[in-house]
Amino acid sequence: MTLPLVTANGAAIPPIGLGTSQLLNEVGVASVKSALQAGYRFIDTAARYDNEEAVGEGLRASGVARKDIFLLTKVYWTHLAAADFKQSTEDSLKRLGVDHVDLLLIHWPNPKIPLAETVGALNEMKTRGLTRHIGVANFTTAHIEEAVRLSAAPLVVNQCEYHPYLDQSKVLAACRRHGMAFMSYSPLRQAGAGGPLEDPQVAKIAEAKGVSPAQVILRWHIQQPGVIAIPRSTNPARIAQNIDLDSFSLSSKEMSDISGLARPEGRKVKPAHSPVWD
Repeated sequence: MTLPLVTANGAAIPPIGLGTSQLLNEVGVASVKSALQAGYRFIDTAARYDNEEAVGEGLRASGVARKDIFLLTKVYWTHLAAADFKQSTEDSLKRLGVDHVDLLLIHWPNPKIPLAETVGALNEMKTRGLTRHIGVANFTTAHIEEAVRLSAAPLVVNQCEYHPYLDQSKVLAACRRHGMAFMSYSPLRQAGAGGPLEDPQVAKIAEAKGVSPAQVILRWHIQQPGVIAIPRSTNPARIAQNIDLDSFSLSSKEMSDISGLARPEGRKVKPAHSPVWD
């Protein structure tokens, strides 16, 4: 892949990574190994995914040097008190079999724990060298403003659900205002159920360019300034296809047409602990 890295507050991140939510045990090992051997250099995981051991095994099985891999993990919203945060980070590193990650995120905000305490612990992990960079996930514009104000070190990413059926323009603008990248999870939403992969507008563009609908949607993500996407797959052919995005581009009209697919009911990830979204 020759796609340029996304730079944000001192971090340089591949624009496409492998999402690993629900990729457990041998499936997780095989998917990570397949992705790295297909050219991926960014792997996303989290303590909550219960697969950090499998991800670590996949890293080692790939034959790709650790220094060449951008590795991200997250601390879950139930572990945001300072002592819990530190323990969660240390446990994640042990499960992954590494001495540091490249990016550590607060997985979700927790209104019952002061953000100042959590951001302080996040910064401590960077100071201790357990992570190279720090960031957040599932933060609203108000959360971003508060976290940036509280953090001694720059925040490099906000990772949120994002795909053509979900307008994230407000959060994108907040990230750009603070020099942060926006990292899209569920970037394809999901197959079936009338999602964007089956949308006629996406299909028309894909047919005209001789690529898959998934490739069109992923290209739409990474053509937006500062946007990174982390599609998930267990199929080696599809994993390889999802990173094959530099042989075509989308016109400004095609980008606009895809963005115009957003709808009020587009959000899919709505756990009970979700914040009040922008």
